[in-house]
Amino acid sequence: MFMIFAAAAITASGGMAQEAPPFFEKTYPEHTLDEAWTLYGTLGNDEASLDSKTRELIALAVSAQIPCQYCVYAHAKMARKAGATEAEVREAVATAANVRMWSTVLNGMGYDFDTFKAEHDAVAPPTN
Repeated sequence: MFMIFAAAAITASGGMAQEAPPFFEKTYPEHTLDEAWTLYGTLGNDEASLDSKTRELIALAVSAQIPCQYCVYAHAKMARKAGATEAEVREAVATAANVRMWSTVLNGMGYDFDTFKAEHDAVAPPTN
């Protein structure tokens, strides 16, 4: 099972084998620490469809858009640890910026959504 912090492990029953890292305990409600820690690593378990590098690049791109310095730090480090190259990290962040830019332009200008869909589909037809 993928875990962000090697010091903590989830038992077969889903409970924490060790304490959550200090930032969990210092920032999250005590009565939900077990659930929060389990959820933190759930998407990367053995049944995950995405590999850890792809998942971390997505998380980095989202983190950059939120923006969250804590998440950017953690996910950039974990993406590199999972094998992402500097070029892949840059591309993930630039892709997030590009999506944000077009979202800002289209939403800000109130561009008609049905017109957008028709124009988009003419360039990139739907696959279904």
